Amino acid sequence: MKVNGTHFRSIWRDEATGVVRIIDQRRLPYRFEIATLSSPDEFAAAIRDMWVRGAPLIGATAAFGVAAQMSRNASDASLDEVCTILNGTRPTAINLRWALDRCRSALSPLAPEKRADAAWTLAQDISDEDTEINRQIGLHGLELIRETAASKPAGEAVRILTHCNAGWLATVDWGTATSPVYHAHDAGLNVHVWVDETRPRNQGALTAWELGQHGVPHNYIVDNAGGHLMQHEQVDMVITGTDRTTAQGDVCNKIGTYLKALAARDNGVPFYVALPSPTIDWTVTDGITGIPIEERSGLETSHIQGLNKAGDLTAVQVTPQGTGVGNPAFDVTPNRLVTGLITERGVCEASARALAGLFPEHAG
Repeated sequence: MKVNGTHFRSIWRDEATGVVRIIDQRRLPYRFEIATLSSPDEFAAAIRDMWVRGAPLIGATAAFGVAAQMSRNASDASLDEVCTILNGTRPTAINLRWALDRCRSALSPLAPEKRADAAWTLAQDISDEDTEINRQIGLHGLELIRETAASKPAGEAVRILTHCNAGWLATVDWGTATSPVYHAHDAGLNVHVWVDETRPRNQGALTAWELGQHGVPHNYIVDNAGGHLMQHEQVDMVITGTDRTTAQGDVCNKIGTYLKALAARDNGVPFYVALPSPTIDWTVTDGITGIPIEERSGLETSHIQGLNKAGDLTAVQVTPQGTGVGNPAFDVTPNRLVTGLITERGVCEASARALAGLFPEHAG
């Protein structure tokens, strides 16, 4: 995708220097800054402290972190150490474990002197695969938007509600939930996006920034406005991303997703989830009992970041002094509330049977 007319991926290896660079998402949408990652601790901090975020991007970042460490020390002990450090950063997004398992499986059988080159190649492959997966998700989702557009009066916008940021900043490129939107916009369809602010970290601001860069019409709304808009027939479909989806189609995503699914069901609004296959956890069936939910720092809830009148990036406290806070980062939407899963291989119902039909090589 493009920033001020220049194409960027969210993570890449600098060809001139060989170092890994990322878009530092702590500064967005106010400042566009590039950060450099080198040591395992820097890669771990980037994932844990959300310099990068989004399940697909977390996986790619982990793969690049392993590659960087293999260039420094390619011993068995070093491989084990970097995988252990990175695996401990975020418990919910399955792509992290998926990428590290893939790295370990590919590199462990190799002689140490061959690991660095193989690791860099693998990290690039994971990034390129993610980009293509998300492009395909966009093409399949485009057809859903076309069908909705055809059912509306000519020229009327298809109104899509999103939650969190499942855009290209959460992946290597294209995004998951936003990929159908970008494809539809580029195809000349009239689309409008309702962007949930997504407290406590306000990732909706990242979605709004992305959509603005691409020229997609949108409005930024508070999280609790979604149900009201659905009641008044101002939402044609909901598309969210996912951090982990079970083998039976339960979807774990940013906190608040479940409430959007309930509102959509009550108002007859289709609720779709853009699902890259590496985000499926084939070892878990019941998402409510089987997926660990990350509890993040209470500071994310008690404080909010933004620009002050002087244009400085700052954080202010919004809670009474001494008030206890909770901050579960994700919730689980049962498959019965999901209209369809938009995967790189097509759209299917949220069920074990349908997922196994699309991905027979992975199913039980």
